[in-house]
Amino acid sequence: MSQVVKISILMLALFLSSIASLRAQVAEPEKGKELAPTEQWEKMTPEEYIYKWRTTAVENMEIYGIPASITMAQAILESGFGNGYLARVANNHFCIKCKKSWTGKSIIHSDDNPDDCFRVYDTVEASFQDHAEFLSEGKRYEFLFAYDIDDYKSWAKGLKTAGYATAPDYAERLISLIERYNLGLLDQKNGIAKYDEYMAKEFAALVASPVDGPNSEEVVETEIVQTAVKDATKAYADRGIDPNNFRVTINSHKGYNVYLTNGAHYVVAKQGDNYEHLGELFDIAPATLRKFNDVSKGVEPNEGDVVYIERKASRWSGSDMLHRVVEGETLYQLSQLYGIRLQQLAKLNRIHPEDALVVGQSLRLR
Repeated sequence: MSQVVKISILMLALFLSSIASLRAQVAEPEKGKELAPTEQWEKMTPEEYIYKWRTTAVENMEIYGIPASITMAQAILESGFGNGYLARVANNHFCIKCKKSWTGKSIIHSDDNPDDCFRVYDTVEASFQDHAEFLSEGKRYEFLFAYDIDDYKSWAKGLKTAGYATAPDYAERLISLIERYNLGLLDQKNGIAKYDEYMAKEFAALVASPVDGPNSEEVVETEIVQTAVKDATKAYADRGIDPNNFRVTINSHKGYNVYLTNGAHYVVAKQGDNYEHLGELFDIAPATLRKFNDVSKGVEPNEGDVVYIERKASRWSGSDMLHRVVEGETLYQLSQLYGIRLQQLAKLNRIHPEDALVVGQSLRLR
């Protein structure tokens, strides 16, 4: 192994090992009384954990209106980066207890009381979704949704006020984690791309630093740096097309005019278009395009349909607060018209996405 390779690996190892371990909120059981980990569980570094679940946190932010930074910070704090006992054996990354409404699987574990009941999930994804529903449907957390999506400090303090956890410094711990790992980037528009770029630069700066002290001239070679960074961050920097290549500097892309509604860009489908073809043109996976447009697998756009090429917003940013339904309108059509995620628009109005609308009905836009 060459010297530069050894140096790059050493520096990455030093960086990862320098991060103080974070214990989960729920203590470990007595030795010999612990349950076996689930098949899903794998030990992760902080960076690996954030990378794996950042997209889920952002998607839940768009659907439920919970800041992604808050979701990630709570998951980190409650689960110890997914390495805590409840995360290992129950896929429970938020230490959510059973409560009376819970009908799923559970385990008994000592926490505030010696026989506390905790929820068990089949997947980690289910834990993240239940956390989002737990906050969005709980009356004691209702006031939190009046805060701006990027106001993580108010959210953190509000969670403590609402009694999510008993630790007196719970809010301060969440805020510290968000600022330590720069999770606030995830709350911004194109937050995943911004966070990935930040992490790529952090690793690149670390690995390319002098290795023999401040006066050393020796640095890791560029090719080795790039390889080490890619391996360490699981391709953090591989984010695909730069949206500015076609959304800002020019007003069309390969024969399609690009329009803007509510902060999200879209094109108008032509005759014979499908998501595979549009995905190739804009370098976006067809499955991702379908997510952006709230349609299921197998559905294709019709001529004249609006096709969003990035995530729609979670709420309307215009001055109008309400939309009055006219004949023939559906919630899906309105979500495309206003550039609002379908699930979020349904949640705002406490209806299901498939519910029929009534002429004259007033729908909330934000």
